[in-house]
Amino acid sequence: MNRDPKGPYPGKRQSISQKLRALATPGTLPDFRNMGVILRVVLLVNALAALTVFIRVDAVDQWGAALLAMAGAVELPLFITVLLLYIGRPVMERLAPVRVWAVVAVLGLLVSLVTYPVFGAPSGEAVWRWCGWALLAAVAVMAYFDYLGRLYSPALTEARLHALTARIRPHFLFNSLNGVLGVIREDPRRAERVLEEIADMFRVLMKEHKELVPLDDEIDLCTRYLDVERLRLGDRLVVRWDLEFRPIAALVPPLLLQPLLENAVYHGIEPSPQPGDIAVRVARRGNEVLLEVSNPIVDTPRNQRGNRMAQANIRERLALFFDLEADMSIDRRGGRYTVRIRFPYRRVKS
Repeated sequence: MNRDPKGPYPGKRQSISQKLRALATPGTLPDFRNMGVILRVVLLVNALAALTVFIRVDAVDQWGAALLAMAGAVELPLFITVLLLYIGRPVMERLAPVRVWAVVAVLGLLVSLVTYPVFGAPSGEAVWRWCGWALLAAVAVMAYFDYLGRLYSPALTEARLHALTARIRPHFLFNSLNGVLGVIREDPRRAERVLEEIADMFRVLMKEHKELVPLDDEIDLCTRYLDVERLRLGDRLVVRWDLEFRPIAALVPPLLLQPLLENAVYHGIEPSPQPGDIAVRVARRGNEVLLEVSNPIVDTPRNQRGNRMAQANIRERLALFFDLEADMSIDRRGGRYTVRIRFPYRRVKS
């Protein structure tokens, strides 16, 4: 695996600001190619449809039939509108903010007009009333994403991201210095080399981590960290890497893998006097990258608070970068503790 002599994180990146602009920022078109955005649109429009039924139908026993009729009239226009926005996203992202709103509103109106002769409207409503409802729904969707963009403005989100990343640094420093203290008397030269390595790693840790970085650089940082841990643990620490070539160029949130390895060392290797192995697997499945880190389950009781905090930290950073397109799961079986992360495959542009 090729390494850049300048150290981790030198390549091209995608910033969290760029990601947020693509998701929803004031006055721009939401990214209708993002599954999280599509899901929100579907849920919001259906919620508006249900609210309309509850307001207009007084008899509770008629709600079920009215909801089915409303859903039958709403789903096809909604599907067609989202599909057209998905296809036309590259064109519309070049439009001015006012025109973006106008395009979405007019598109929803036209689709409702075209599909009205086929499915009609619930309760036989007049076409103008049905199209008016569709127009209001389109405006409500855009207003929601405009609000979301202001709520998660790049400045506020970057501040959250910095706070989350800052929590990692003290643990990293503490464990690294412990490793050096273990050999400083027996092998001063080796300790000196390791301190230089730690200094290089901290140059990376102290950078602004608001950008996605190449996975290859993240792995490079982790191998350095594991070299430091081997000072304390010696042959007890065994790491098995299962890396497919293709995902190595993928872009990932910075410091995604290192906290998982730190937890694996703390909970799966340190408590046991016997050698233990940490397995790291990276694979690509279609347009997604799968990342797995597993370690032995040791019965010795240890503080689980730090483990949960690190996992919550990673979950939140995945959400900030990838929204609903990424997820993280925990599995305990066969004497192994496994963390699995799935996120979209985005590669470094040459």
